[in-house]
Amino acid sequence: MDYGKHQTPARYEAGEGCLTTLIRIPVRIVVVVIVLPVRMVWDALVVGARAADRILLRPLGRALSWLFATLVVIPAVRLYEAVLTPLGHALLWLAELVFVRLWVALWRYALVPVVRYGLVVPVVWLYEAVLTPVGHGLRWVYRVLLTPAGRGITTALRRVLTALFVRPVVGLWRYLLVPLALAVVWLAEHLVVRPLAWAYRELLTPLGHGITWLLAQLARGIAAVGRGLWAAVVWLVLTLLVAPLTWLYRRVLAPVGREIAAAFGIAWRIAGYISRAVGRAIAWLAWHLVGAPVTWVYRTMCTPVGHFVRDAVWNPAKRAAVEAGRATRAALRTARETVARARRDTWRALVGGTGVPEPREPGSALARTLGSTTTVPSAAPEPEISSLGEKNAERG
Repeated sequence: MDYGKHQTPARYEAGEGCLTTLIRIPVRIVVVVIVLPVRMVWDALVVGARAADRILLRPLGRALSWLFATLVVIPAVRLYEAVLTPLGHALLWLAELVFVRLWVALWRYALVPVVRYGLVVPVVWLYEAVLTPVGHGLRWVYRVLLTPAGRGITTALRRVLTALFVRPVVGLWRYLLVPLALAVVWLAEHLVVRPLAWAYRELLTPLGHGITWLLAQLARGIAAVGRGLWAAVVWLVLTLLVAPLTWLYRRVLAPVGREIAAAFGIAWRIAGYISRAVGRAIAWLAWHLVGAPVTWVYRTMCTPVGHFVRDAVWNPAKRAAVEAGRATRAALRTARETVARARRDTWRALVGGTGVPEPREPGSALARTLGSTTTVPSAAPEPEISSLGEKNAERG
């Protein structure tokens, strides 16, 4: 990598060349000395973490995953399928039987008949047979007998109430309360409202305008004084504090900071090259001191021994185990067929029924000639009706 483009910072401003030249080389030397051990430790940690992840953590994670699946997931699934699912179905059936079917039967066969025949039917009969005729009779009595008398009574009662209550109240309101209210309103308007309106218009309004003008003038004066004081304070702060700090930042802190940042970047890259060189040297020594001898021993001694063990011991043992497994499976299959045949023969001997034909591949039936048991390939097949009739006659 070309270090020439990293020797100077990317951006410069006028007036900082001398300070930059003075602090650049010592700062970079000090930063390289400080950063080099940190970079070497960092690279060692990165290499160790990658090796631990590749050699230890990934196999350990796969082993833990397999162990978790074998010890937890598969038994849990089997337990769910074998125990929990039937238990859940049984609990669901029991809950349906206890909480659904029982209450449905109670509602359908107990509460509904009791309410219908014990309450609704008697109430409907009472309404239709008793209350409706009584209501019709009462309505006829009201219409025929009580309506003319009721009209006369209502008219007389209305006149009496009007004479006793309505006319006195109307007269009191019209001839006493209304004139009294008008007099009170006239007095209030001439004694209270008009004097107050004159005082507000002639006294309070000019006084309020004067006070408002005075306060506005006072506020303007205070604002002018405040603006002057604020301008003076701003000028003092800019002159005595901001300008020196700006000069210090532009002329001292910014160049020093840029140089330190550039020095750290260059030192980190130089330390990386040194760390990689040291790592390659350590890897070369480890390969020539450990890896090459181990590889030579593996290729020269372990590989021939492994091939001899594979060809002379493992493959014959594997073939023998495969042949033994095949012979064992064939023996077990023969034993199962023998036991099944013996069971069928025993059942046929005890019951006397026809045996179940063994499954076989379907083949084309050869034709038989009439009156003969021999088969002729070119003859037409004989109908099976006669043979079935003869078999049925023999069984009968």
